[in-house]
Amino acid sequence: MSEPILQVEGLVRRFLTEAEDLVVLAALDLRIETSESVAIMGASGSGKSTFLTLVGGLDRPDAGAIRIKGRDIVHLNEKALGEYRSRFVGFVFQFHYLIRDLSAQENVAIPAMMAGVPKKTAMKKAAELLGDLGLGERLDHVPAKLSGGERQRTAIARALVNQPELVLADEPTGNLDAANAAAVGDLLFSLPERFGTTLLVATHDESIASRADRRFRLVGGRLDPT
Repeated sequence: MSEPILQVEGLVRRFLTEAEDLVVLAALDLRIETSESVAIMGASGSGKSTFLTLVGGLDRPDAGAIRIKGRDIVHLNEKALGEYRSRFVGFVFQFHYLIRDLSAQENVAIPAMMAGVPKKTAMKKAAELLGDLGLGERLDHVPAKLSGGERQRTAIARALVNQPELVLADEPTGNLDAANAAAVGDLLFSLPERFGTTLLVATHDESIASRADRRFRLVGGRLDPT
């Protein structure tokens, strides 16, 4: 069997407060193959976002391993984690977090420039990617002049600009109406075939989750196949 792109073993994340010791993830295990799409469902507060932040290197677990192509990222130093987030992972969130005073093209180009790509090259990559996602006529539009679906497609383009091998999408359609949610879902689940990208989606939307190759429900800190 080939090495998976993501292997999570015994993952634990707890939050201590004065009132309680809240265990959000309890010895969670998951294996994802390259170019696979996987959906994580669960109620609000079940730990979906916590799980994605751990896989994305934005937080560290209390115990367990997160192996990316065999490399455990849990004990990487901050510099190595930053390189991992910049070059290997793309993030898509419920809210687009686009910079309001920059154009769609500039918003998409920023992560590439932060990774050391010359501005001219980054802007060209951004334009090509936006064009490929149906936004070729919106390059110079600031976020306020884009529709909700266009803003989220721009956010997806931004997540893809550094050609990540893994895209993490946290409630990516949660702020959209039904039509735009369906369109963004179509785009996200086309990524494995179009770009060879592995997709991990956290969602409460059953219609979005049904598009994934595999689906899990996060209950009691563990993943149950559905």
